[in-house]
Amino acid sequence: MPSDLGTRYLDEVFRSLRGHKRLADGAIAQLSDEQFFALPGPESNSVAIIVKHMSGNMRSRFTDFLSSDGEKPGRHRDQEFIVPDDASRDELLRAWEQQWDLVFHTINSLQAEDLDRTVTIRAQPHSVLQALHRAVAHLTYHTGQIVFVAKHWKGAEWKSLSIPKARSEEVNARTRQKYGNQT
Repeated sequence: MPSDLGTRYLDEVFRSLRGHKRLADGAIAQLSDEQFFALPGPESNSVAIIVKHMSGNMRSRFTDFLSSDGEKPGRHRDQEFIVPDDASRDELLRAWEQQWDLVFHTINSLQAEDLDRTVTIRAQPHSVLQALHRAVAHLTYHTGQIVFVAKHWKGAEWKSLSIPKARSEEVNARTRQKYGNQT
């Protein structure tokens, strides 16, 4: 893989994940503590649970990313879907921030040549490129869940994190003005 393309890929992984973290953070910030921990339904996950699961996944996958299996022996994935009654929002969000820092630090430490290296996840070999793509897809999936649940709880009070309803043409016009009317 040409190093320029590899470098651009790593930059895009970083950019994409940073954007999804911003979306998740924007959704979480709109929630009260009660909404953060509330289950939308009996078989659903609260935002707190999703945050706990994502944190556990990021810690497992990105700790010693190049040198150890991405499914760490000390990870108890099933426990990530249980939030104890005495858990605090601050505690969960501290772990969230720590694990995102780990992810971003790891991505920034990679070189284009690393993309062809092999890492394992649950003993299955993946190229670094595949492992990163898998992580982006997984974290994006759960970011969408956080936004969906937060929007559910906020209802009409929801503050859009992207293009608000009925404002597409206005946003498109501003974008065309900024970047030129290229078709």
